[in-house]
Amino acid sequence: MSDFAIPNLFDVKGKIAVVTGGGSGIGTMIAAAYVQNGAKVYIASRKEKQLKNASELLNKIRPGSCEYLVADLSSRAGCDSLVKAVKAKESKIHILVNNSGMSWGAPFDDFPEKDGWDRLLSLNVKSIFYVTAGLAPLLAKDSTNHEPGRVINISSIAGFSPHAGGSRLAGNGNGLWSYNTSKAAVNHLTSQLAVTLGPQFITVNAICPGLFPSKMTAFGINNAGGVDKLAEGHPWGRVGEPADMAGVALFLASPAAAYVTGAHLILDGGGLISGESKARL
Repeated sequence: MSDFAIPNLFDVKGKIAVVTGGGSGIGTMIAAAYVQNGAKVYIASRKEKQLKNASELLNKIRPGSCEYLVADLSSRAGCDSLVKAVKAKESKIHILVNNSGMSWGAPFDDFPEKDGWDRLLSLNVKSIFYVTAGLAPLLAKDSTNHEPGRVINISSIAGFSPHAGGSRLAGNGNGLWSYNTSKAAVNHLTSQLAVTLGPQFITVNAICPGLFPSKMTAFGINNAGGVDKLAEGHPWGRVGEPADMAGVALFLASPAAAYVTGAHLILDGGGLISGESKARL
């Protein structure tokens, strides 16, 4: 019989992870889960002060460790720079979490092209492709069909919803057309990457969260009257919490998920299937 003990099934001790957008929000939640369970984590984003503060906090929880890398992933050059920086430090990584992203809300008849569409799609979608392609050799090195490399893309339930206009998180009269579109693209890109990287023994999966408090969602939460207001009518009666994200991220990076790839894991307490996401997002 195999050893099905939890410490074996969900072990990430000694693994090396890269988490983009790791200086705040969901990225920090995931980085904390890995560090606390013994992984070495590199967090990356364009805000050095934010990264420094997060890194100092994460290094206090041990037994793993955290370092930060400054990178603006809104262009291919920025993605290539991050890949180069990681390769300068490591010859092998085990986990890549593509979490960097942004949102943009504006009226349907006055939606900005440069920031609303071009910059958002570059960060939310193109960065996943270029960072994953660049780091694939490090993920594939020494990987096997029992110990594969892991790519985890942070998507959203917004990628499944056609309801962009009238979003409570975007503000009255605004919509999240480009954000929702970008997350649908992330979902499909995840499937494509799972097929492409499978022969190299790299799994590629997406986490599709509902609402989790973060700096990106802070405006919408305040605009809607707070977290408790947004939780009204939700099947769970609450929004996502750090432990919810940490558990799923640990699973997808652990031996327990070595045979899972191309999955889109919805993490929203039933909001999407109940139709509540339409009202809140």
